[in-house]
Amino acid sequence: MRLHLVPGEPTGIKVLSAAVLWGSRPEVLPPAHCDGVAKSICHQQQPVLVLPENKVLFSPNAICRFFYEAGGQVLSKQDEQWMEWDVTKLQPAVCSLLAQPDKSYKQLGETLRELEQALNCGKSPYLIGTSPTLSDLVLWGSLLPLLVDGNLPGELVCFEEVGRWITAVSTLSACQRAMKMTFEDCPAFISKPTCPPSGQRGVEQTQVGDCLESAVTKEEMTRTRDVFLHFREKQPQPKPIEHPILPRRGEENVLVTSALPYVNNVPHLGNIIGCVLSADVFSRYSRLRNWNTLFVCGTDEYGTATETKALADGLSPREICDKYHFLHAGIYRWFNISFDFFGRTTTPLHTKIAQDIFWKLEKRGFLLRQTVEQLHCEHCVRFLADRFVEGTCPLCGYIDARGDQCDKCGKLINATELKDPLCSICRRTPVILSSPHLFLDLPKLEENLESWLLESQGSGDWTFNAIQITRSWLKSGLRPRCVTRDLSWGTPVPLPGYENKVFYVWFDAPIGYLSITANYTEHWEEWWKNPRQVQLYNFMAKDNVPFHSVVFPCSLLGTGDDYTFVNHLIATEYLNYEEGKFSKSRGVGIFGDNVQASGIAADIWRFYLVAVRPEGQDSTFSWDDFMLRNNSELLNNLGNFINRAGMFVTRFFGGHVPSLELTTEDVTFLAQTTRLLHQYLQHMDKARLREGLRCILLLSRAGNQYIQQHEPWKRIKGSPSDRMRAETVTAVAVNVACLLSVLLAPFMPETSGTIQKQLQVPSTCNVLTDDFVCWLPPGHAIGQVVPLFHKIESWQIEEWKERFRGKRVDKVINSTAKAGQSTKTED
Repeated sequence: MRLHLVPGEPTGIKVLSAAVLWGSRPEVLPPAHCDGVAKSICHQQQPVLVLPENKVLFSPNAICRFFYEAGGQVLSKQDEQWMEWDVTKLQPAVCSLLAQPDKSYKQLGETLRELEQALNCGKSPYLIGTSPTLSDLVLWGSLLPLLVDGNLPGELVCFEEVGRWITAVSTLSACQRAMKMTFEDCPAFISKPTCPPSGQRGVEQTQVGDCLESAVTKEEMTRTRDVFLHFREKQPQPKPIEHPILPRRGEENVLVTSALPYVNNVPHLGNIIGCVLSADVFSRYSRLRNWNTLFVCGTDEYGTATETKALADGLSPREICDKYHFLHAGIYRWFNISFDFFGRTTTPLHTKIAQDIFWKLEKRGFLLRQTVEQLHCEHCVRFLADRFVEGTCPLCGYIDARGDQCDKCGKLINATELKDPLCSICRRTPVILSSPHLFLDLPKLEENLESWLLESQGSGDWTFNAIQITRSWLKSGLRPRCVTRDLSWGTPVPLPGYENKVFYVWFDAPIGYLSITANYTEHWEEWWKNPRQVQLYNFMAKDNVPFHSVVFPCSLLGTGDDYTFVNHLIATEYLNYEEGKFSKSRGVGIFGDNVQASGIAADIWRFYLVAVRPEGQDSTFSWDDFMLRNNSELLNNLGNFINRAGMFVTRFFGGHVPSLELTTEDVTFLAQTTRLLHQYLQHMDKARLREGLRCILLLSRAGNQYIQQHEPWKRIKGSPSDRMRAETVTAVAVNVACLLSVLLAPFMPETSGTIQKQLQVPSTCNVLTDDFVCWLPPGHAIGQVVPLFHKIESWQIEEWKERFRGKRVDKVINSTAKAGQSTKTED
């Protein structure tokens, strides 16, 4: 194998380091010796590894991974997550700074803070263990262009752990040797940093047409052609869904949960993308994969938030729950959330299961009894649970903090720690009194928890923030966690002496996943006590992580029962609104009922929310960006391609797919399409939903380029050979449109259905495999083709900005609720 490097280019250092450290011995050559496929890549000044049979790797990270695995190393899930973080966060931050040297270090500083926290939580000199792994070299190599005399620049020296780690990696003999091979003399290696070239992007980020075409091998083209033309009959059939859905032996059984939304208000867009919509997109994808999938969710109806809202609205807690469960169900139905069952926590089965878990924890010695100092309102004659208290945050000074968490700094706090506390009901100052409570003995369960976390995070797909948040909880050791509250609305504590108390919502609410499933099927334990046959996916916003990764697992571990634990914890960051934050309590942002009143189809909202899904960092809903993405990505890109492909069939060929005579150009395009299909599957398998959607847009953009290049509207009027080209291009294009209709189904189900109806797509194509096949063969008749999307005008955006400034319109809520109260638990 041959490794081509540009002399003096920093990106070659981590590639050489990986080769030396893990025992590979490639022939190192300059770009001048490149030939064939590699030539078109080398001009971008990135490393190129040419393998036998002229297979080529041109991403530094991909080359490092090849050397790592060739050296007998096994890539861990943690390594994969760090490499994803490198591509999505670290490299863009470094490139942005180097492209504009005078720019503030803020973006890079925020990124390095995550790395600093991870290193600070660890107990070894490297990211994952006591020896360097792939992630150490990859991240270190991305930071190299910034280093001055081997250290971070002065603006970043505050990151002491990062500096220590850089030194540890830099002094590895393999890295020292690589630096000497790359730079002459090199006393302190890099002193004049240069911006990493665009080639540092991974293959999944390479633009279509960049170098995919030249990288297609003969073997790849042969298989692509064969599969496209002859594999249609070999594709699996969609499996019918029969309720109740239960696990099946020998199949991929996928259990999907979304964080249970509170019933104290209408959900806003941040709530929707953070839990139910993300879970829905993955559930729909899972079904397309023919995985045996159950998607359950429901409203979280117990706790302080419900009592507070009931008091504010002059209703009973039960009436509040009925009202808002009905509203939530209607909003999710409008968004086309495909729950298999949408339940609620205020059911007899929930009480039974929660109390069963409690009794097992009690009998096995995992509950402690402690007296707690609490705020007591003498005017209301009651102990004040967390959310009945407001005051000034003791950590950041925010004057409107709650008794459980500060909205500004995000820190968890105790109500008694608040400065100038007030009862949220009567606005009087409470006093501190003592009250007996029960605590879950987390320290006693910590060793079991860490063993489980090591296995789950190592074998499953946890998002980077989920891992970091969990590590931060474990860093200083766990403390007992109170699981009871002085409330009247909640699951009763069945222990004598605690009759006037209920379970704390964060002990009680996750048990709702079990009880909601139990309300769906009496065989619920086949899902929840079946860890060897079931893969559990949890979707939530990052503030819910510790309760799902620490408190709830400890509750289940303490019972001694063989429960199904989360394998894949998928957490988002926060979605902000324009210049501020969404807030249910303060009525800031766009809420579910506002969305319905906008007149914009649910699929457009689904598309945009996934497109800006806060996967690696906080993102922002922007009306201007909403208009831009609709008009450019949906209307001019995706919609334009699918409409053109269908219209060519109806206009030039009487509504029937024409003949195919594939040329090298066509097969190359089919191979590119197959590569994007594989990238889509890789991202979606790991619940990287935004990247999956990006693959769809790249494919439709490639389709438009393919049509534009071959101009079938001109060739149809030419010679017989020109007409044949027009037929082939049209047939290929309409089959790509068919594939797009399937890939789009998890994101925009109504639009997907419309495309399939227009193209008369056979239902058998709705199973996703690694193969791109010709589902619309020559002679296939399609239906009427009409545009899929419509332009949004700037005057509409201005109108919506004014209309939806975040002011809640309670009349809308009340009128909707009066239209029909319901306690129905299934949608």
